[in-house]
Amino acid sequence: MSESSSSKKTGKQTDSGERLFAAESPVWDRVDRRRFLGGAALLTGAAGGTLLRAESAADRPEPLRPIGKAQGIHPGRVVWVHDPGAVRWNGPQDGPWWSGDHVSQKRVDAMLKEAICHIAGEGDPAAAWQRIFAHLNRKRGKGDQGYRPGEKILIKPNWVGLIYRENIVDPETYRFKRRENYMNTSPHMLLALLGQLIERVGVRPADITICDTLAYLVHEYYDILHGAYPDVRYEDYAGKFGRLRVRASEVPLYWSNRPAGVAQDHLPASFAEADYLINVANFKSHNGAGVTLCAKNHYGSLIRWPAQGGYYDVHPNCFSGATAIYRPLVDLIGHAHLGGKTALYLIDGLFSGVHPIDPEPQRMHIPPMEDQWSCSLFASQDPVAIDSAAFDFLWAEGTPFPRKGGVDDYLHEAALADDPPSGTFYDPNHAEPAERLASLGVHEHWNNVREKKYSRNLGTGEGIELFPVTM
Repeated sequence: MSESSSSKKTGKQTDSGERLFAAESPVWDRVDRRRFLGGAALLTGAAGGTLLRAESAADRPEPLRPIGKAQGIHPGRVVWVHDPGAVRWNGPQDGPWWSGDHVSQKRVDAMLKEAICHIAGEGDPAAAWQRIFAHLNRKRGKGDQGYRPGEKILIKPNWVGLIYRENIVDPETYRFKRRENYMNTSPHMLLALLGQLIERVGVRPADITICDTLAYLVHEYYDILHGAYPDVRYEDYAGKFGRLRVRASEVPLYWSNRPAGVAQDHLPASFAEADYLINVANFKSHNGAGVTLCAKNHYGSLIRWPAQGGYYDVHPNCFSGATAIYRPLVDLIGHAHLGGKTALYLIDGLFSGVHPIDPEPQRMHIPPMEDQWSCSLFASQDPVAIDSAAFDFLWAEGTPFPRKGGVDDYLHEAALADDPPSGTFYDPNHAEPAERLASLGVHEHWNNVREKKYSRNLGTGEGIELFPVTM
């Protein structure tokens, strides 16, 4: 669960009467979206090309200045799969996007296959997965071995749209009360992932857990997932209707700013007991943090609400517009049982929008989407690179939140975690600073929204490689 701005309930409504997330304090009250969509305003040049207002050199992030150490079999690689045919939904008038055949499961399966194979440089998904697992095992000193039967895998979706305290899901019936079209991690992407792990890698379903600690896993999603894979462990906040209830482990997480007088955080048992994690985030801007991607997906890897009384409040230093400050997201992606176990980072970009403002997906306007659904999937072994690339897409789209100050500061801190601009001694694994985190990945910004090239694409540096696949 990854998105909230304040623990104070506001009851704020949009101009259409849609109540926003109770814990959010939006700063953009349904202003005309297209005022800010530089990507929507395409200017046709004399040669028939297009220039985006969003891409003026004066205000865009400085391009092609990689920092940090690239991670992965192909260091810094971010695979971006775009399939405009994956979504056949015209909007809420068609009913919920997750129902019927509004999303093509066959095409989503193919998108994930392409992503996995290109991450590993293999032609077969089974071989690709084994190479991905082996890479992580070498990195953490477990030898050159792939997945072995009996090892446990935790899949972390972003189901903030099912959050237990927001009156979105009826806790008595586990049915949607509102916002049924919100941009959660889709059942379709999870089905594709389960299919590969179970049917290609040979993982026993009971060794896979899908968990977002703060969600009520609604019947609308559960019936799709459980109907296909009934023996997978489905874990949520309350543990009703056949779901398992999340419980705490004894594994602590320490915040590197060393807050005094707060309760100790512990990881969920299913995370602590897992051998591998797969982080499946969403493709969204955020009115507080600017963006909400793989790093922020770990808000739902805590046993408690991010701003819960008595605990360290992670919001201020996540939402701050300052630069070169302590960023708690670095601790989350750097913890040995979170980022340290993550074999693969995925961003489900079938749909996009702004949290918490948009109750349903919004079409994107930058090329190649151009007033269509985003219909994308991003994949990487580098948590910094994947969030950096997705940030560039969302920044170019032109909504104001990715463009506010300090949004990519956590990426600077994570890329340079061993010597960060803030001077923080990042060590979320020990009660007192003992062992600095190494660089968690590579960060840079692309050259422009039309070409979408990074330093490795251009052969000018050892930064990100965006590997596009169009289907």
